[in-house]
Formats: sequence, C-alpha cells, structure tokens
Amino acid sequence: MTSPFLHDNVDQPAHPGTDLSPEARTFNWLLDSFTSSTAGVLEAIAVSSDGLLMAMSAIKDRSNAERLAAVVSGMTSLAGGAASWYALGGLNRVVVDMAEGYLLISAISSGSVLGVVADRSANLGTVAYEMTLFAGRAGGALTPRLIAELKNAVQQ
Repeated sequence: MTSPFLHDNVDQPAHPGTDLSPEARTFNWLLDSFTSSTAGVLEAIAVSSDGLLMAMSAIKDRSNAERLAAVVSGMTSLAGGAASWYALGGLNRVVVDMAEGYLLISAISSGSVLGVVADRSANLGTVAYEMTLFAGRAGGALTPRLIAELKNAVQQ
C-alpha cells in the first residue's frame, strides 16, 4: 500500500470531479484501502459527531451509505448513553451480530465513528484490529476543517 501523498497523479474514485485537499484525499484513500484489503468487509463509512455521513467506501451507493450513517449514528448514541449511565467510559466498539453478517462501529476521534458492514466470512478480530489501525492513521488528521470538507464533498 502506498499513500496518495507519494503520488501527484492520485486517482480519486470515491469523489470524481471534486477538488479535495491532500488530507481529504488521504482520508478517503485510507477508507477505501481498509474496505478493499480487509477480508469480509463489504462497506465502510465515516460518520461525524453530528451524525452526518463524512466519507464512504468506493462502493458508491449514496442512498445506502446515508441510511447506514443514520443507523451508525443512532447506535453510537445508544451505546454512549449506556456507557455514561453505567460509568463505563467512552465508546470503543459496538458489534451487532446478525444472521448473515455484522455491523461494527468504532470510534475514530473527535466524536467521529467508523461504521463497517461485514459478511459472515469476516474474522471479527481481524476486522476490529484493522478498524483500530484505521482510527490511528486517520483520526489524528480529523480537524474541524477536514470534517467539514469531507461532509461537503460527500454531499456533492
């Protein structure tokens, strides 16, 4: 894997025709890279602390990504409420185990979260590990300016 900072002619498959900053291109690249290189992962999205879609994997089903963002935001709020009520600390991860797959939610930073849909073939330990790596790589770069840029880009 190489970073888009290493190449001047980086393709931007998730957001064609947009003029994104290098930080936004890197964030989108990291999300696409996580999705395509983690076995069993079908789709991934990033959701801002206000519950809005911030980025989505290159699958490009915008309406599905918006619905998933609403679900992820709601689940994050419920998990945060439970953690607060029982004084369990901040959100690490939410795992929803369904008959045909999983929904995993993990904190990124600044209240932003990563939502991942995986099929039954996914190794949950590996997916959780890769989500943690993504959060470590992408989370430090999430400034209010970058979050606003990502949300604006995904709305176009």
